[in-house]
Amino acid sequence: MKKITVIGAGNVGATVANVIAHKDLAREVVMVDIKEGVAEGKALDIWQTSSINNFNSRVIGVTNDYLRTKGSNIVVITSGLPRKPGMSRDDLISTNAKIVKEVTEKVIRYSPEAIIIVVSNPLDVMTYCAYKAARKDSRKVFGMAGILDTGRYRAFLADALKVSPKDIHAMLLGSHGDTMVPLPRYTSVGGIPVTELLNKEEIDKIVERTRKGGGELVTLMGTSAWYAPGAAAASMVEAIVDDQQRIFPVAAWLTGEYGLKDVYLGVPVKLGANGIEEIIELKLNKDEMKLMKESADGVFSMMKVLDDMNMFED
Repeated sequence: MKKITVIGAGNVGATVANVIAHKDLAREVVMVDIKEGVAEGKALDIWQTSSINNFNSRVIGVTNDYLRTKGSNIVVITSGLPRKPGMSRDDLISTNAKIVKEVTEKVIRYSPEAIIIVVSNPLDVMTYCAYKAARKDSRKVFGMAGILDTGRYRAFLADALKVSPKDIHAMLLGSHGDTMVPLPRYTSVGGIPVTELLNKEEIDKIVERTRKGGGELVTLMGTSAWYAPGAAAASMVEAIVDDQQRIFPVAAWLTGEYGLKDVYLGVPVKLGANGIEEIIELKLNKDEMKLMKESADGVFSMMKVLDDMNMFED
């Protein structure tokens, strides 16, 4: 069994650790946080459910003790601050990039072979930041976004169609957020194309709600989501631990796929024991490719903000 570390014991990080433990994916799950007692307390709380929920994964919490993460096979990074009122996108990138760079360098020091999954926002550019800091194969550094986005999309479709979400298969590409690229052509319900069950207007409305899915939750709760993001990251961990070769949309480093190069963007990949085993290149039509390039342009602009900070040596 594996050793898995989760950096950040906030709502998302604790949910990731909880789901990993419940699925018995690791011999040991280590949670690290900067706030004294938070990781320790949440880890203890999760561990006390082990006999109730029948799992063996030992959950441990530590404050800033990266030595305790030594030998981790997989590291999930959830660290970072949420965007606050009045904070610009550039301010958020600057603040969270410093955090992600620091924690990535620390985990790599003790677990150089670890596969890194980034959950911190802004997702695509923070994955790029972790990649630069880790200085390792991009197939082992990638971001969680598409699984969360498709999860929301499938949930909304299930409501609209009054069917089980288990029967819905879908794919969304592009950046996490407003510029995500919906692919109704690749969406099916029990093998039936969704375009035969809903009209364009209905699908467009669901796609738009999916794009704004995170904002809807912030409006309702006053804070960002954690159950769905945590479950999405844990499903990626499961695919790696069990070498499932699952087809998932993740933020991956492109080297020419979809006509795009040197950018992290959401695309379908085969996820297994080695991380990204293969990037799958779908045949997009002209409109879809246009949206994909627009999405990439948005990420390139955020990457430039990070590059201009000169945080990394070439």
